[in-house]
Amino acid sequence: MTGRLGPGAERPEAGPGVPGGAHGEPSAQETETGAPDPVFQHGVVVGFDGSLSSERALAYAVGMARRSQCGLVIVHVANRLPATVWAGCEPPVFVDLPDHRTEVLGLELACADFLSGVPWILIERGGDICHEIEEVGREYAADAIVVGTTHGLLGKIFGSVSGRLARRANRPVIVIP
Repeated sequence: MTGRLGPGAERPEAGPGVPGGAHGEPSAQETETGAPDPVFQHGVVVGFDGSLSSERALAYAVGMARRSQCGLVIVHVANRLPATVWAGCEPPVFVDLPDHRTEVLGLELACADFLSGVPWILIERGGDICHEIEEVGREYAADAIVVGTTHGLLGKIFGSVSGRLARRANRPVIVIP
């Protein structure tokens, strides 16, 4: 899991009873208890992958966090696609290829002016998109989850992320077209 504190966001100084150290690194207390930073408790969770619909969802979530005066938890679920490696006559080996897109998204977000004044973190997860976004929402006791709509053939065949989230999440899901 990667966490970054956005520029202009004010983090309380790490000390007794305040999880989180400088630059988004967990303190020893946070690592031991597994509790997230209290700045982001009851905040807004938003799924973000850099697509146009996720950018719209992020813009809406920023406004929502600003109006509610809470933290913004940006979740990127990385694609970890298995790649087949053939070694002569041996059976194929599946290799988990890391997705470096989260680092690029983090740099883009760090330079984004519209995030100024809102405390935010970027969390990378791997796995099922719906499950991971819902899990982050549960961990942070989010007041709402914001996602963009899924377009294209895969969304029609397998069901959209937003539709699956709306059916199974235990908190409000806001779908941005």
